[in-house]
Amino acid sequence: MILQALYEYYQRTMDDPESGVPPFGFEWKEIPFIIEIDSNGKLIQIEDTREGSGQKKQARAYLVPQAVKKTSGIATNLLWDNAEYVLGIPRKAKPGQKKPDPARVMQQQEAFVEKIASLPDDAIADPGITALLTFFEHLDCKALIRQPVWKELRANPNLSFRLAGDSELVCQRPQVKAAIERLAEENADASDKGICLITGEERGISRLHPAIKGVWGAQTSGANIISFNLDAFRSWGKEQGGNAPVGERPAFAYTTALNFLLRKDSPQRLQVGDTSTVFWAERKTDMETGVVDIFGEPPKDDPERNTEKVAALYKSIHHGRYVGDDADDRFYVLGLAPNAARIAVRFWQITTVGELARRIVQHFEDIRITHSDKQLEYLPLFRLLVSTATHGKADNIPPNLAGDTLRAILEGLPYPRTLLAAAVQRCRAEREITYPRAALIKGCINRSTRYSNPDLKEELKVSLDSDNLNPGYRLGRLFAVLEKIQEEANPGINATIRDRYYGSASSTPVAVYPTLIKLSKHHLSKLDNRGREVNFERLLGEIIAGLNDFPPHLSLEHQGRFAIGYYHQRQDFFKKRDTESETAIQGEEQ
Repeated sequence: MILQALYEYYQRTMDDPESGVPPFGFEWKEIPFIIEIDSNGKLIQIEDTREGSGQKKQARAYLVPQAVKKTSGIATNLLWDNAEYVLGIPRKAKPGQKKPDPARVMQQQEAFVEKIASLPDDAIADPGITALLTFFEHLDCKALIRQPVWKELRANPNLSFRLAGDSELVCQRPQVKAAIERLAEENADASDKGICLITGEERGISRLHPAIKGVWGAQTSGANIISFNLDAFRSWGKEQGGNAPVGERPAFAYTTALNFLLRKDSPQRLQVGDTSTVFWAERKTDMETGVVDIFGEPPKDDPERNTEKVAALYKSIHHGRYVGDDADDRFYVLGLAPNAARIAVRFWQITTVGELARRIVQHFEDIRITHSDKQLEYLPLFRLLVSTATHGKADNIPPNLAGDTLRAILEGLPYPRTLLAAAVQRCRAEREITYPRAALIKGCINRSTRYSNPDLKEELKVSLDSDNLNPGYRLGRLFAVLEKIQEEANPGINATIRDRYYGSASSTPVAVYPTLIKLSKHHLSKLDNRGREVNFERLLGEIIAGLNDFPPHLSLEHQGRFAIGYYHQRQDFFKKRDTESETAIQGEEQ
């Protein structure tokens, strides 16, 4: 089903002339240097297409004939390749690298020229190809050495050709392009025949599928979803692509579609942890790019994008948009992860646009929790996940956690228990319950509770819930009150009971709470404000009244409830203080 959906997406994008999807036999490739020649085959210049500076230089992408599968033998591309193949320039070996064999480099260059000379007669007659063959016939090495970019050519970059006066490459001249497309069709028909798994038609079967590029962490040269290179992977004596027969054109279509979705700066691609996720629908819809804006980290020049997109989604749901229009259109989500020379399918989700919208809204409802006005209203998925990582580094996010979490959101399932464990562990390790961690813990507990008891929509509220009698939640509130008493009794204190006792209070309450309550009596006696002391005592009595005893141990879920109770109570203190400050200011103004 994955291949069929990608194949259909390719057909859809090909109908859009502005999509930029390459036709059969072509691909987009970054070409750092363009060799410009005149109609007589004389070198005019070698243009550097790169922009930027230093290590961040980015070459311009051009539509060129599809690359061949490079093997240990000599295999050249048509009308473009690296400097060894195009000009016979041996690359400059780095320290520790073996120097290239001059004889092999010469054979590579001869193969490149022979492939051009083997083009059909109508292509050979094109002025661009004629000039190019003349250029190779009278190749002037001294003229190449005099070029300002000569040293950079020794690094073996990709090269192609352009005829003076043209804006496109030689391979894009109409007569040449038509010949290349025809050759691609002929080669597809010349392959061994078989029933294609994608179309169900008899076609020439692709022996080696084109490489998939753009999956974070995979080989830079590309990797494959479908490949067979060992006897253990084969059946009935079939070789390579014959084990999963896909026609040449359908193989090109699905790989091109996937590479298009994974391309750099793709608005339909989301990177979360090690999982590269792409989104598309059977028909064009705003949701294809909207999902990335909703879950992705907002750009620095548009920090409100995430909030605006989620707010627009809420509005659309409430106005009934996703019960009509494109609501019933199928929507696809594909999560990919690197796996050596192959690509692993982390998850594959088929839903509808309307159902996806409702699940996204449900996710943000589940993680919604009280917070400062200066903090983001809707937290991006990356920011949630990185809050559970050691030192807050993305590299420390557990490999499967990102994919499993995104999958749970999109399928409407409980968040993975490992996510709750990671959030609780970070709270204990750093003794700090941040807004993202509190949001995650609340979401994990609420979704798990609702999944086992559909009638209970929400166990943990957005803000302080004085009626919640759960012992973990109550103990968290109690800990926050005890800490607040200590802070007010000792203004400017460097370390509070949270720094010393949070871990044991949230896991083995009976071991520390008797000590903490005794300590609080000492702190209360130090308060100068008698009214404040009475208020604290009343609050302590209210919380403790809901506790039968101090448990010897709290489970992971109860530790999560402890964190939310603590967070809610602390936020309530801040809220009350802000309200009191506003009242005081208004009184002064009057």
